[in-house]
Amino acid sequence: MMTITEAARRHHDQLFPGHVSTLKVTDPELIEIFDNWAFDEVIEATGMDVCLRLMVQLAALIACQAVNEYRVMLDGALNVGVTPVEAREILYQSVPYVGMARAFDFLHATHEVLRSRGIDLPLPEQATTTAATRSDKGLEAQKRIFGDRIDAMYAQSPADQMHIQRFLSANCFGDYYTRNGLDLRTRELLTFATLAALGGCEPQLAGHVAGNLAVGNDRQVLIATITQLLPFIGYPRSLNALRVINEGTSAAETQADKNR
Repeated sequence: MMTITEAARRHHDQLFPGHVSTLKVTDPELIEIFDNWAFDEVIEATGMDVCLRLMVQLAALIACQAVNEYRVMLDGALNVGVTPVEAREILYQSVPYVGMARAFDFLHATHEVLRSRGIDLPLPEQATTTAATRSDKGLEAQKRIFGDRIDAMYAQSPADQMHIQRFLSANCFGDYYTRNGLDLRTRELLTFATLAALGGCEPQLAGHVAGNLAVGNDRQVLIATITQLLPFIGYPRSLNALRVINEGTSAAETQADKNR
């Protein structure tokens, strides 16, 4: 007989009130293992705010290309207070990291979930830049997160790759990071979650560990994020991300000691 813990039931029902899982009938053993772990032990391990937890999980599901699970979790996120605009911005923030080819299905899935809840589309615009300002505003956002490293990237770029640096400033940061709907600190954490879930992006993940530390997401926030992603992205990618966190926070502490 299945024994789902009271805490697991409570956390599950918070996201999906009244939901009856067919998998409890067909695969009760797996559901018992997963629900007791993911909806009890994992949640209790960090105490992360429920909305932030759902936000980083949605970002990771996009990176994992888990569109069916994304639909389910998006509905749960909306049930606990993630707003439609925030949900849309999570998806937009993923685009420069996963690519539009991977984001398209999630755009349609987001529309389906929002329409099913009677939410009119399109949602209010959140852009803050224009064609004339996106490059400068993007560069400003880059430097706010990464500091002098951005000047070094421009200085060290081969001439035939300089357009990529300009794309990073104007498109990745100017078009996305400058948008309203989510603050810079949350966007940077979402980027960290996306890269961790993608896997194979450890150099970029290391850069965004430093970026998160710079905007106020400390080691505990990063570890809590990976803890909440673990049930969805698995142990190998989670352990790789923890290694990058350990290396990045150790380097930051060493540099801080030198600056004292």
